[in-house]
Parts: sequence; structure tokens; C-alpha cells
Amino acid sequence: MDSLINAAGQALAKGDPLGALNRIALRDDAPALALRGIAMAQLGDLVRAKFLLRKAARAFGPKEALARARCVVAEAEIALAARDLGWAPNTLEAARATLEAHGDRLNAAHARYLALRRHLLIGHLDAAEAAMTDLDPAPFPPALRAAHELVVAGIAMRRLRAKAARAALVRAERAARLARIPALTAEIESATRQLDMPAARLIARGAERPLLLGEVETLLASKAIVIDACRHVVHDGGKLVSLATRPVLFALARALAEAWPGDVSRDALLKEAFGARQADESHRARLRVEIGRLRRLLRQVAEIRATKPGFILAPPRGRQIVVLARPVEERHAAVLALLADGESWSSSALAMALGASQRHVQRALDDLAATGKVQPFGRGRARRWMTPPLPGFTTTLLLPAPLPID
Repeated sequence: MDSLINAAGQALAKGDPLGALNRIALRDDAPALALRGIAMAQLGDLVRAKFLLRKAARAFGPKEALARARCVVAEAEIALAARDLGWAPNTLEAARATLEAHGDRLNAAHARYLALRRHLLIGHLDAAEAAMTDLDPAPFPPALRAAHELVVAGIAMRRLRAKAARAALVRAERAARLARIPALTAEIESATRQLDMPAARLIARGAERPLLLGEVETLLASKAIVIDACRHVVHDGGKLVSLATRPVLFALARALAEAWPGDVSRDALLKEAFGARQADESHRARLRVEIGRLRRLLRQVAEIRATKPGFILAPPRGRQIVVLARPVEERHAAVLALLADGESWSSSALAMALGASQRHVQRALDDLAATGKVQPFGRGRARRWMTPPLPGFTTTLLLPAPLPID
């Protein structure tokens, strides 16, 4: 490695992409192209960064498998920062295996963390937790230890473990201070802010209030019967009754829970569950059938009793019924929730994370754009979506030492 490449690499490790470019901006050899790509990613020009890294990978000879593998890892991190989740995990895994075979344990671990973060974004928590079991961050440099703790915090937040998430973020912040990398510190601060924002709304006895993640965790551990409108399940202590595939039954359960301890009229239930403005006998017959189905599913949680105007939920004595709802509820709340991280998402990545069709997501984005709640930039396959105003964002393109080229 010549002196300029070495100096540029050290500048990138410290989070100084301009210092790196001052040394190698005019060079087109493979090592310089790779470092220029990482520098452009740290500056936020992800399209240019991807082009340079692919050019570098082609420029390395057939005997330079290690350098090509490092370029693959860098390109995967760019895709993650750009919320382009369509990249092939097998390609990253092959690069990780090459890095392991050549003794580059740090970059191999970095590749694993990228795969873990992809699992988190698309909601594969079991896979992420399984992959974390044999990862020990202790021997790694501070930047990689911080990345490890960010993954731990992400899993804990999604598992509703607020204390574990906060402890992981404290450890991440401590490691980031040692790494002295501004982009990494900014990412940890962003995650901490998310932890301190309302995670849901509590609706009980006609009133509602926002809940932090820790308060949600406490609520679910309490004796209250919780109708969870975030996951479409009913929590009763350690028992769960899933209504995720039964939207009509869940709509009835929520309407009854929001009215508790009062009852709900049959006309109100018909409108809530079926959208029926003028109910006829067929609607009433269907309501009786659906109430019967809901009564059977909830028989160990609470009774559903008929009243003169409609129906009422009757929990065991001493228990209360509450509704846990999203902080913001509207037709496309799930899409907005993903875009709330401030990053730019492609419609294909949103579809993958939501488990929906890309066409369905595109229609939702068009509706949200028409009301000014999201805005696109770019064209064709390069189009990305964000919540306005368009914030500046930095990537965490920080391949740990040894640097991509040595």
C-alpha cells in the first residue's frame, strides 16, 4: 500500500472523507477507486459511491479476491444506507466467507452486522437474534462494538424491551466516543431520540394518551386485557389471541374495548366492522355470526354479553380493558412509520419490509404524496421516498481497520 492510499484510508477510518479525497481524488487505480467510493458514501452521494465501488471491484485482478470481497461489503452498506434492500444476501455471505478465509475477521464481522441490520429492517427478528448468539464484540475496535450495540438495541426495541435497548445505546454511545466518528455518533443519537418518542397510544375509558416504549412494556406486563391495534392481537397476561388474519373480528373487538365499560349499539358495530350505513337483516345476521366467532376466541379472556342496544365486553372481576393503538392512525400509517426514520426508501424496499406487494405500496405512496406527507426524488429505479422536509443524512460506511485496501 503506497503512502497516499494509506493516508486516505486512515482519514476514512476517522470519518474524514474530504481529507481522503484530497489525497486520491485524481487517481483511477483499483485501491484509489475503492477508497473514493467509500468517501463519496460518507459524503452522502450514494449513487456515485456505488459506481466507484463496482468499478474498483472490476479493476482488481482475479487473484485479488480479498479486495473484491471488501468492495462487495462496502457496496452492501451503501445499499443499506439507501434502503435498497433488494441486494442479494448470498453475495454478501460469499464475501464474508472470503474475508474469513483470508483472516480478515473485522471486515467479516462487519459483513455479518450488515446482514443483521437488513434482517431488522425487514422484520426478521428471529433470524437476527439467532445470528447474534455467537458474536462477541469484545475483541473488535470501538466502531464495530458500537455497530454491535446498535443491532442489540434495534432487536430490543422491536421486542419491547426498553431497558435493554437503552443500556445497549449507552454502550454504543461510549464506544462511539472512543471511535470519534461523527456519522456513527449521529446514528446513535437518532436511535436514542426514537426511544424517547411515543411508541403508541393508550385508549381507555374514553380518554387517550401517548406511551413511551417502556410504558408499553409495562402495560403488556400488567393485569390489563390489551387490545393491541399495532399487531392485531389481544394480550391477556402471558396469553395471546391473534386476530391478524381476522380484520372484521378485530374491528369488533376494538370497538367493544374502546367503549368499555359501556356497551356498543348494533348499528355502531355494523358501521365499524362492515362499513354499513344502512343496515338490513342480512347485515344483522352477519353481525350475530361474527360476534359468535369472536365470543369463542375470547372466551378465556372476557365474555361478550348482549345488551338491549348491542353488546358489551365483560372481563373477569378486577380486570380492565384498554386499547393500544399506533401513535398516528390513518390509512397508510405503516408506510409512514417506516419513512419516519428519516432515510430514503425505495418502493420495493418498503414492500419488502411491510410484506406487501410493490404495487400496493406505490398506491399508498401516491396517496401520501398527494397530501404532502411524503415526497419523492429521482426517477425510475432510482426514485426514493422520504418524509418532508428532506433532511440531510450521513451514512455509516465505516469499514473497520484493516481498511478495504491493504
